[in-house]
Amino acid sequence: MVTPAEATPLLRVHGLKKSFGQVQALRAGNLAVNRREVVAIVGDNGAGKSTFISCIAGALRPDAGEVVLNGTPLELGSIHAAMRAGIATVYQDLAMAPDLSVAENIFLSTEIRRGGIAGRLGLVDHKAMRARAAALMDELGITTLTDVSAAAGSLSGGQRQVVAVARAVSRAGQLIILDEPTAALGARQSQIVLDTIHSMRERGLGVVLISHDLPHVLEVADRVVVMRFGRVVADVAPQGQTVRTIVSLMLGDESAAKESAAS
Repeated sequence: MVTPAEATPLLRVHGLKKSFGQVQALRAGNLAVNRREVVAIVGDNGAGKSTFISCIAGALRPDAGEVVLNGTPLELGSIHAAMRAGIATVYQDLAMAPDLSVAENIFLSTEIRRGGIAGRLGLVDHKAMRARAAALMDELGITTLTDVSAAAGSLSGGQRQVVAVARAVSRAGQLIILDEPTAALGARQSQIVLDTIHSMRERGLGVVLISHDLPHVLEVADRVVVMRFGRVVADVAPQGQTVRTIVSLMLGDESAAKESAAS
């Protein structure tokens, strides 16, 4: 049974616009994301995807439009406001500290302090962080990374991506934005990340995914939003779609997309 809260979109984005000088990078950014839903945003290079999510995440201030999370309009152009509201973003560079452990990376800048005077002196509770990091990995169903004391620099690309995602989950109360999470990963490593995305949805989070890997998009997404020239031009369910039909929508050939979907 769907509750009233679940029936209302978790995220509503309306009319976002952003220009850089004479270049209109985002002309009409509209989006809705429900709880327990993975929405993929796809488009050719220059379609406006990165600008769109940067405006939602607070990294860029749009020229117009609004972002509403859980019924409350967000302060635009503020990463801290987005984070306080429950939005976490994982960018392609991951921003990992290779010499720190998995647990330390997950709690980077949000370290757990010791109790009493030790905490007031700024001493970190490494044992508590390791315990919580291990519990988070278990909740996400991550079985390929069991040693949260391992240095992040010793991990594979897929494992580092999972750590970045786990860090975002630990901070996100509502929505996670993933920017090309499987880029440059092998098939096995990519599957680890895709399984983690499924786990995030099961935790009740909304997920916004940007990816050029259309087979992965069709595998994991509940909806596929297509952008072209700074606009959202299509919003489709992945069922019945193929890579060819999505590419046709990305390129503006709707007739080819319909013909391919019907065949």
